[in-house]
Amino acid sequence: MTIERARVPLSRWQQAAVAVGSAVGALVNPRRADLIAALGETTGKPAFEMVLERMKKSPEGRAILLERPRVVSEQVGHAWDLPDNTFGAAYAKFMGSRNFSPDDRPPVRFMETDELAYVATRAREVHDLWHTLFGLPTNLIGESALKVIEFEQMYLPMCMLSVIGGTVRFNEKQRSMFFRHYLPWAVRAGRQCTDLMCVYYERHFDEDLEQVRRQWGIIPAPQHPK
Repeated sequence: MTIERARVPLSRWQQAAVAVGSAVGALVNPRRADLIAALGETTGKPAFEMVLERMKKSPEGRAILLERPRVVSEQVGHAWDLPDNTFGAAYAKFMGSRNFSPDDRPPVRFMETDELAYVATRAREVHDLWHTLFGLPTNLIGESALKVIEFEQMYLPMCMLSVIGGTVRFNEKQRSMFFRHYLPWAVRAGRQCTDLMCVYYERHFDEDLEQVRRQWGIIPAPQHPK
């Protein structure tokens, strides 16, 4: 499946302006997924280029780049029919329990080449698969912890900016829980696991969830302390 040709060519000054505007807007309204996406694209080109090179050196990564699978309903809908113990069924349960759709992600607009646009799209679309693998909720703590893992995996500046923005909005109890339990875990989890951008997840949907976690070195999120 090809990436939608919604890309907008930008000069360096225009990229800087979009990045600053998106950062300010995202801090004011962190629910604006389009602004967060624009920030990731306009500040993330070097990181996405490094991810692309790593994918080219990996057998599964090369297969992903060649076949360009998409995490959209048309291609992952069969996950809802898989046995309960499978990775695919866990993903379907995660999505269904939150009334999420695989088709909700905004399109990539500011990458210069088709190849980089696909890598950015892939990074965006596997986000909920990572939620499933690490057992992270979608609340403020869970999203901030996953951004730490994404930073450890891809070194995207947007991820660290999102963590900073998230911690600013924590209350005292959330801040204590995040820095004592979730941040140290997320740093370790992001460094210890395999290169997650080089995993062809769709080929493993029918495998046991705990088996793929072990295979990829996934450390599940800590339980909420009593």
